[in-house]
Amino acid sequence: MTYTIEKVTTLIGARRYGSHEAKIGFLLTDSRSLCFPEETLFFALHTSRNDGQRYIDDLYRRGVRNFVVEHVPAQYAQTYPQANFLKVTNALEALQRLAERHRDEFDIPVVGITGSNGKTMVKEWLYQIMSPQLCVTRSPRSYNSQIGVPLSVWLINEHTQLGIFEAGISEPGEMRALRGIIQPTIAVLTNLGTAHQENFSSMEEKCREKAQLFHDAQTIVYCADDDTVSRVVNEVYTHGERLCWSQRDRRAPLYIKSIEKKATATTVTYSYQGGEPAWYSLPFIDDASITCSIACAAVALRLGLSPDVLDERMQQLEPIAMRLEVKQGQHGCTLINDSYNSDINSLDIALDFMQRRPDHQGRRRTLILSDIEQSGERAAGLYREVSALCQKRGVEKFIGIGPQLCEQADKIHITDKHFYANVSQFVHSPEFHTMRDEVILIKGARRFDFDQLTELLVQKVHETILEVNLSAVAKNLNWYRSFMKPETKLVCMIKADAYGAGSVEIAKTLQEHRVDYLAVAVADEGVTLRKNGITANIMVMNPEMSAFKTMFDYDLEPEVYSFRLLEAMIHAAEKEGITDYPVHIKLDTGMHRLGFNPREDMDLLIDRLKHQNAVIPRSVFSHFVGSDSDSFDDFSAQQFALFDEGSRRLQSAFGHHILRHIDNSAGIEHFPERQLDMCRLGLGLYGIDPRDNHVINTVSTLKTTILQLRHVPAGETVGYSRKGVLTRDSVIAAIPIGYADGLNRHLGNRHCYCLVNGQRAEYVGNICMDVCMIDVTDIPCAEGDSVEIFGEQLPVTVLSDAIDTIPYEILTDVSNRVKRVYYQD
Repeated sequence: MTYTIEKVTTLIGARRYGSHEAKIGFLLTDSRSLCFPEETLFFALHTSRNDGQRYIDDLYRRGVRNFVVEHVPAQYAQTYPQANFLKVTNALEALQRLAERHRDEFDIPVVGITGSNGKTMVKEWLYQIMSPQLCVTRSPRSYNSQIGVPLSVWLINEHTQLGIFEAGISEPGEMRALRGIIQPTIAVLTNLGTAHQENFSSMEEKCREKAQLFHDAQTIVYCADDDTVSRVVNEVYTHGERLCWSQRDRRAPLYIKSIEKKATATTVTYSYQGGEPAWYSLPFIDDASITCSIACAAVALRLGLSPDVLDERMQQLEPIAMRLEVKQGQHGCTLINDSYNSDINSLDIALDFMQRRPDHQGRRRTLILSDIEQSGERAAGLYREVSALCQKRGVEKFIGIGPQLCEQADKIHITDKHFYANVSQFVHSPEFHTMRDEVILIKGARRFDFDQLTELLVQKVHETILEVNLSAVAKNLNWYRSFMKPETKLVCMIKADAYGAGSVEIAKTLQEHRVDYLAVAVADEGVTLRKNGITANIMVMNPEMSAFKTMFDYDLEPEVYSFRLLEAMIHAAEKEGITDYPVHIKLDTGMHRLGFNPREDMDLLIDRLKHQNAVIPRSVFSHFVGSDSDSFDDFSAQQFALFDEGSRRLQSAFGHHILRHIDNSAGIEHFPERQLDMCRLGLGLYGIDPRDNHVINTVSTLKTTILQLRHVPAGETVGYSRKGVLTRDSVIAAIPIGYADGLNRHLGNRHCYCLVNGQRAEYVGNICMDVCMIDVTDIPCAEGDSVEIFGEQLPVTVLSDAIDTIPYEILTDVSNRVKRVYYQD
């Protein structure tokens, strides 16, 4: 759904500065998540640590034109001539008010879920249970905060038949706003635990805060066996239906008669509203999953699902990929990663999961735990409780990280125990490097940076270096921009480690120069960028199905080129609770490598995209086969006609603007009329014009040094297999670069040369793995002198021409053990 900017202004009670027409379909609070600038409304939220108004300038450059602000920028009409500014007293309250008014538009059942633990599991399982028969809109992931809830509710549209939203609170006074936004017809309280207890005077006070979600709900769902919850509900909820469940009270609307755990499944027998006993089975045996399933059953039955269908859907439930992950570790270890938060209740859930996980190898169970914060308990009592849980759940080794745990070490009664002040100290300890054959639960609060535990940094030392001129990158970028219309967006290709130049530093330079997208080959390349502070949009050109979660976690946007990939992507996004995830649709117009057929596949593709809300097409693109050669111009014209037809059909099926792009580096220059919404800059960025292979501005220079000089008489041979036969007395230099560094073996045996002190020195004999030999007989030089393999004085195209290949191959062959040295002119 979209709203006009005039309507939004009215709904939030703002004063408008700027009179430009606009439609709003997307709300944004984090500038790093920008995807659809043309229809985005940015809320410049002010917090104790940040001020959203700092990002207005950047967002305006990236295409955003509509902003909700508490302070209108000075001289806004001159600085941002195409912008609308909606001035409000409080930007967060305006966001919440807009979501509340949006919710008012829909008369549908809405489930609101609160509780100390299990909110996301209940939400996602309800989605799995109800989505086969209803169009469900739900919170993406754990969007349950004062910001997350309005962003979630905004996702409701005209197709929504059921809404499911989480509501999380951490202090008094927060639930009132969330209740008004969600307006649940069915409200669920999963459980009451100690999370955020330090902000409440008692468990009862916290329960009262959570129970505010019940205020106007037609039906409430809770566990009647919790005395605190039952007491508070009896006091605050005086109307509507109390759909409580109980294992003790046979009169409860949902009476749980028995819970039978087997090896890999659990059967729950129940009576609903006094009816005949029924049952369902689920493929989980841990207590947390069983409790969440009961809450799901109550809601599903209330929504009219029959016991038979409920049983069928429960048996098909899939694990929720939210916070707890199981991964294969090094040295025979299995990692259970639950480093999202750390409180005593979630610790018990995670320990229960680890204890019940089958391990036929008899490996030790190890817990790595950070300080537990915000518990509201005294430290001594808290860690005695932790110790008791560990003993109960079979923990054999305990590793505590944080000052509190160090102080309370004597409260942990595990024989094999170790304590460290921080993650860095642990990572550098002998204990970290001797972990073998263990099942390891990693459980830590956010601020302890537990993701470092799986990363070991190894310093790379090598006398061969690749010098990268970042100023040249910027010059090449601007050279191509000079061919483009100002409004045309640009994707910069930094796959294959930025064509060997090193993706992180290249990406930082491009981000500084405001490129619209970066493109990588695989998700891991994008993760490296994100971990190094890159916030620009990142496109993944060759997404692997095993990497979907990685892409979701790091906001990486995949190319989609087949129905198989599309279906897997939709399934993965739905499993993660994700909606409207941007994807880039690839059409095959003649390359015949990857892509949808723009004539035969479009109807089915459009139909599938329209009947789901997990992904949304952000762009549609194709590849020219030969834009670098005039001889292929006729075929390029055929390609463009196919692309134009297919991409227009896709656009006509959607209300939001879908970016179209087909021009690559050669196309930008050769086909300016086909630049469309966006272009892709690859080899040209790195200084090679693919039209004629001339050098624009040299980016990468591969250098090494002379290790040793040796006088070798005529008739002798140099290197393996005696291929380098000398016809005269020669001076042979050994240099520390070989095919393991990326120097192609076909360059050997005098097929090409490098430069020593500006003079040509041919490669003699076979190139070895780590070393090669060059002929410096007529070149004044000494050990330690510099050698240029390719670069400023020796174009990379000389090497590629010598072995009949392309510059791409020479550049991307440079291995990671070659140190990159970055500089600016």
